[in-house]
Amino acid sequence: MENSGGIKASLQGRYASALFDLASEKGTVSAVESDLEKIGEAIKESADLGALIRNPQISREAASKAIEAVADVLGLSQLTKNFLGVLAGNRRLSALPQIIRAFAAIAAAQRGEATAEVTSAHALSNEQVEQLRQKLEVREGRSVKMKTSVDPDLLGGLVVTIGSKRIDSSIRTRLNSLAQAMKG
Repeated sequence: MENSGGIKASLQGRYASALFDLASEKGTVSAVESDLEKIGEAIKESADLGALIRNPQISREAASKAIEAVADVLGLSQLTKNFLGVLAGNRRLSALPQIIRAFAAIAAAQRGEATAEVTSAHALSNEQVEQLRQKLEVREGRSVKMKTSVDPDLLGGLVVTIGSKRIDSSIRTRLNSLAQAMKG
């Protein structure tokens, strides 16, 4: 398996890499990736869960019990539950969002995929997403998995991030550039 030295070097990357290795041995990479996506969405949607993983005053035991209950509600696999328990026991739940991203990057690299995070001012139609995906696949020379989000502050256009590359064609950025140019 090849993955970025930068990913492996970080704390989050070491946890993600270890989880990926275990999931590979058990043949459950897809299931674990799906589990991590579920927990990631739950963190975004629940202010209480977000506060739980970031609060250093919560004891290891309380954090372990709470995260185990969340894992049960979400129907996560045993490997993912055990991993979350290790994070809680090591007081590393605050790193969970970064671990999720690192795991997804490692899994995508293993499959020969790139993940594009696309932010637009308005929701894109399925047809627009598909057209963009095809153009990015031609540009990258490999299959591209899309993750879309909406940020009305962009005013218009897109911001596309693939790995360390960023393509910013948002109106907000263009206006800021114009304002800087006018200042002289």
